[in-house]
Amino acid sequence: MTLGRLRKIHNLGMTAFCVMKLLCQATRNENRYAKRFFGALLTQTPQKRVFSPFWMVVPDPEPRKSMFGLTQPFCTAEKSHTEPKRKAAFGSVGRRIPYRILHVINQDGESLGNMHRAEALKLMDQHDLKLVLLRENAEPPVYRLMTGQQIHEEQLKRAEKKKASPKPGVVQKELSFSSAIAKNDLETKTKQIAQWIEKKYHVKVTIRQAKDSNTDMFMLFDQILETVSGKATYLSKPKVTREGVSTCILRHMSDRELKAYQKMEKQKNCTVKKDENEDLKSNELHQ
Repeated sequence: MTLGRLRKIHNLGMTAFCVMKLLCQATRNENRYAKRFFGALLTQTPQKRVFSPFWMVVPDPEPRKSMFGLTQPFCTAEKSHTEPKRKAAFGSVGRRIPYRILHVINQDGESLGNMHRAEALKLMDQHDLKLVLLRENAEPPVYRLMTGQQIHEEQLKRAEKKKASPKPGVVQKELSFSSAIAKNDLETKTKQIAQWIEKKYHVKVTIRQAKDSNTDMFMLFDQILETVSGKATYLSKPKVTREGVSTCILRHMSDRELKAYQKMEKQKNCTVKKDENEDLKSNELHQ
């Protein structure tokens, strides 16, 4: 066998060895990618639109081997695990503003128009104010520049409004009359209030200031409460809702409040009796 022929055989052997090596590498890569792809399908959580199970080739952990297996059902619709967004509490947002363009209102309630958030922050710093988000769903979102005192007052208003709004399952009755109401009519109204309070209803009382009437509506509210003082208290204290109109909401006392009220009344009665006894003794001494 000549030298040239031996060289040709050697070259063919080396070529065959390289081809076999490339084939082995390709097989390993194929198995690795198949494991990643089908492994993700096998571990996917069943969600909305579920397809029927089907047979497919699932790679075996051992190299260059595969087996048939039944995959788990899977779907294309991804289930959302996000909870509904809670409404943010009213207050300063600081410098955390996720929107580029804002509609800004100044501390006097006047619109300053749309501007970049950097400009809004600059105004906030210049006037020593705070930015408060008013309407996030508007386009663009509405922010207001406010003082700390304005924010505090608005928070109190919102808390009072929330407190005054009837809770689910609580019945709220309403009565409305003039400040010039006759004595007999007022007694009838207070009796009706007492009946509703007994049933643990909330009672909204609205009084309209009559023309040429100097009646103090707040004293009238206290007079009404006095008739049911052993059962009711203010849920929302008397306040002026608009010119010439005031309102309050009464509710039944809780067991704890009733006990505290009864204890206070008992102490008051004891004090009154003690004072009466002292007066009697003083009169006897003078006689």
